[in-house]
Amino acid sequence: MKKLLQINPTIRENTSTGKIMREIGEMAISAGWESYIAYSGARDGMMPHSSKLVPVGNRLDLFCHWLATRLFDAHGLLSRRATRKLIKRIREIDPDIIHIHNIHGYFLNYPELCAYLADSGKAVIWTVHDCWLYTGHCYHYASAGCSRWQTECHDCPCKTRFPASYGLDRSRRNYRLKKRLFTSIPNFTLVVVSEWMKKELSKSFLSEVPCLCIHNGIDTGVFAPVEEMEASVYYLAVASIWLPEKGLPDLVSLSGLLAPDEQLVIVGKMTESQKRALPEGVAYIERTSDVETLVRLYSGATALVNPTWQDNYPTVNLESISCGTPVVTYRTGGSVESVVPETGYIVEQGDVKGLYGCLQEIRKQDRETWRRSCRAYALRHFDKRAALDGYLKLYESLS
Repeated sequence: MKKLLQINPTIRENTSTGKIMREIGEMAISAGWESYIAYSGARDGMMPHSSKLVPVGNRLDLFCHWLATRLFDAHGLLSRRATRKLIKRIREIDPDIIHIHNIHGYFLNYPELCAYLADSGKAVIWTVHDCWLYTGHCYHYASAGCSRWQTECHDCPCKTRFPASYGLDRSRRNYRLKKRLFTSIPNFTLVVVSEWMKKELSKSFLSEVPCLCIHNGIDTGVFAPVEEMEASVYYLAVASIWLPEKGLPDLVSLSGLLAPDEQLVIVGKMTESQKRALPEGVAYIERTSDVETLVRLYSGATALVNPTWQDNYPTVNLESISCGTPVVTYRTGGSVESVVPETGYIVEQGDVKGLYGCLQEIRKQDRETWRRSCRAYALRHFDKRAALDGYLKLYESLS
C-alpha cells in the first residue's frame, strides 16, 4: 500500500489549510493509500481523523519558538528536537510522498527538515499557500509593495507582521538560508493555488523548480443557493480575520456611499477598536462555525464585496459565487481569477467609488440571472473534487 505524509501546523476544520489537508487525506484513503498527517500538537492536540496523526512538539517548544521569532527573527529555526523526532517517525512510516503545506507555525526547524529531504530521495510536494517559502521574513508582501524578494531580502518592511519580530531584522540571512536549503531538495514539485502565485514564483529563487497550479475548490453541494431569498438589499463582506490588508477601511468608506435602502453586512473577527470604528448602520456578525448561516448570508446578499489588498485565491469569492451571488473585488493577486463577466466585476485597488458603481450595476440587473450564471460557473470550475483529483494524479505520477 502506498503511503502519503502531509505536514501543516494546524489540522482543524476551521483553518483553510487544515481543512484542505484533511480532505486530501480522506481522498487518498478512498483511493487505497495509507494517510498520515504531521502537525503542531501544541496548537491542536489530538482530535478524531481518518488519517493517522503525528503530533509534533509540545507547549514549551511552541513558546520558545514564538519567543525567538519575536526577538531574533528566527522563525523556523527553533524546535530542533521536535523536528528530529518527526524525522525519526517519517523514517519509520517510509512514505512514498511527502506533501508539505506550511511549516511556518512555530513547530518545525526547516534546516533539519530540508537536510532530511535532501538525503531521503523522497518525492516532495509543497503547496504554496502564501509567500513565506521564498521571502526572508513575510508571508505576503503585496500590501507593502515590496519586491526585494526578487533579488535579496533586507530591511524588511513587514518585520512586525506575521511571523512578527519586534527585535532583530534578519531577513537577509533568512533569505540566503532559504535559498540554499529549498533549492537543494531533489524530486521537488511546487503546487500553487493561483496563476498569480505561479507568476510570482517565476521571479523568485524557486523559478527552476517544477510548478503546477491546482486551484482550491469548495463543496458546491454545501455552498449552494437557498430557496428563500432575502427581499432587502445588502452587500456582504466576509473574512476569517479582518487584518488591515483585507480592506476594512475601504468598507468603512463604502458604507458612507450607500443609499438609505442599502446595508453593508460584515462577517469575521475584529478587534474591539475595529468594532468601535464601524459606522452606524453597518451590521457586524462575528464569523460563525455554522455553515448553514453563512450560506444563507451569501445567498441573500445582492453582492459580495471583497476589497482585499493582498490575496492568493480567496475562498470567500468561490463560496459566494457558488451560492449564486456575484462578487466585486479589487484587482489583487489571485482574487481576480474567480471573477469573470458571469460572476462579477473587478476594479482597481483603492477605487471605493468604483466598488459602489459596480454594486449599483449588479443591483439594477436581474437577480435571478446573476444567480443562474454564478451557480453554473461554480459547478464548472469550483468543485473541490477536481482539486483532489489533481493531487491524486500528481501523487500517482511521482510515486
